[in-house]
Amino acid sequence: MLPAEIAKKVKGIELRTKRLVNDVFSGEYHSVFKGTGIEFAEVREYGIGDDIRLIDWNVTARTGHPYIKTFDEERELTVMLLVDVSGSGLFGSRGSSKEELAAEVSAVLAFSAIKNNDRVGLIMYTDRIELYIPPKKGAKHVLRVIREILYFKPQGTRTNMTSAVEHVNRILKRKSIVFVISDFIDKGFEPAMNVASRKHDLIAITISDERDELLSDSGVIALEDAETGEICLVDTSSRSIRKKYWLAIKKRQEDFENYFKRAGIDRISLKTGQSYDEELIRFFKKRMKQFR
Repeated sequence: MLPAEIAKKVKGIELRTKRLVNDVFSGEYHSVFKGTGIEFAEVREYGIGDDIRLIDWNVTARTGHPYIKTFDEERELTVMLLVDVSGSGLFGSRGSSKEELAAEVSAVLAFSAIKNNDRVGLIMYTDRIELYIPPKKGAKHVLRVIREILYFKPQGTRTNMTSAVEHVNRILKRKSIVFVISDFIDKGFEPAMNVASRKHDLIAITISDERDELLSDSGVIALEDAETGEICLVDTSSRSIRKKYWLAIKKRQEDFENYFKRAGIDRISLKTGQSYDEELIRFFKKRMKQFR
């Protein structure tokens, strides 16, 4: 049975995200994520301004009046949420953890997808594939996705993004929309991401916390790696150590940004404790400009 605390979180996320989807994201989602092609709908009489290349000459010859073929977008898409549930996702210093932010953003994307009659699937991973939920439609299915992200207890604590992305490349035979949601505390995932971006519409959602980027002056402290359990003592009162840490984080962020640009992979950068809707709106607007 689902614990009351988790059930309350799921309900809260459902209410908040459905409101956002209905008011803001549903139309934008439809505009930026196109169907995989078009399918024949019907024929109708030719009208002024119609494209003469669409004339159905067989029907035109049979009726003695010009008729054209009309087509509808083949709308149904598959959206796969690839969510990192490694140990570092449990951290959060601004009211919510990375894991909780990932669940809420996943809910927005999933509800937007099903409102547009698309299918949603989920892969949760650490250094292994922890859980795979095949793509389906429906609000109940989305609620299950949210529950799993919040409530599932993974076996692993480390991150292996390469194996997770390679798994997506194997199981998704048709072009799909793949959101990779992670703090990206990993190395060597670029080749697998490059392959996935050629096969699918791949979007990276990076989730961070301000304490990931800032080492405050707190004297000698013990820092534990949430994924490996390794503990080290750090003298945070040292200005040079704080500066080295900041420079290392800055370089890591710059390397990420440069990689995503080179690879042509769209990126949404989110932080715990901050509103995510503005970043999603910015992403949708950027994508809409690309289609104009």
